[in-house]
Amino acid sequence: MKLIRILLCAVAVAATQAALAQDYPNRTARIIVSYAPGAENDLIARLAGQHLTEQLKQPFVVENKPGAAGVIGSEFVANAPPDGYTLLLGNASTLAIMGSINPKLPYRPLDFAPVSILASIPSVLVANASLPANSMAEFVALVRSQPGALNYGSPGAGTSMHLTAELFAAQTGTKIVHVAYKGAAPAVADLLAGQVQFMFQNVPTVLPHIRSGKLRALAATTPARIGVLPDVPTLTETGIRDADAVSWFAIVAPKGTPPATTALLQAEIAKAWQKPEVRQRLLALGADPVANTPAEAGAFMQAEYRKWEKAVNAAGLKPAN
Repeated sequence: MKLIRILLCAVAVAATQAALAQDYPNRTARIIVSYAPGAENDLIARLAGQHLTEQLKQPFVVENKPGAAGVIGSEFVANAPPDGYTLLLGNASTLAIMGSINPKLPYRPLDFAPVSILASIPSVLVANASLPANSMAEFVALVRSQPGALNYGSPGAGTSMHLTAELFAAQTGTKIVHVAYKGAAPAVADLLAGQVQFMFQNVPTVLPHIRSGKLRALAATTPARIGVLPDVPTLTETGIRDADAVSWFAIVAPKGTPPATTALLQAEIAKAWQKPEVRQRLLALGADPVANTPAEAGAFMQAEYRKWEKAVNAAGLKPAN
């Protein structure tokens, strides 16, 4: 009898969730961004919220909850009711990296129901133009000849740009020195001034300096060459494997959100992402539109988690106390 009661309860819960999903949305939904307004993920979230509002006839408002390298906003969504009314616009740093760095997080990086990867932004290895290396082969040879002598900047310890450099070092057997900054802007400023010699950075941030000749692009971290830098080879093309990395942005919901709800959200996002004006806005941000399915997004995020876990171990980053 006890087993029958348990089964009946499970059926009742499933039926209730299905009914709620069919009625979704019938009130305001929130898209939580774990960084301050103006960041790339904030702009992408607002674009998604605008079109979900128009298409589903209910408000999808963006709410910023910055702090603790994205943990505050992510924890808020992880603990929200799994009803589709509280969503997270997350990125690699908050969803795939932080869990490897800090196993004591109040949530696990995969404790979310994926909705869709919205966009990815390519990154590139750039060096100060004064560095005597005009190709990736010359750069690797230079780094190998001076172990521990070359410094690289990043927007902060534990960011994808920091760990991409560590993946590069692990794959090439080189020793490089990390200099962490509080954001990309001061890191790029010091790179231009020659205080650090190279860094991995999102293309939109460094493209003007590449075009001006102040920075030299040596390799793209993407599987294929970047459209705005067609002459720059990928890391794989230069013989460096398993070090590809892009900044990606995903919408996720609390674990347990009905699959019908996440499927509906993804379908509406995919519809919006097909609009020429939306694609143009994303491309203007330097982002490549994606809008894949919940299943595809989940598989991708799991693969990213495993990759960044390897990078964290290679970097020797200590778990937070």
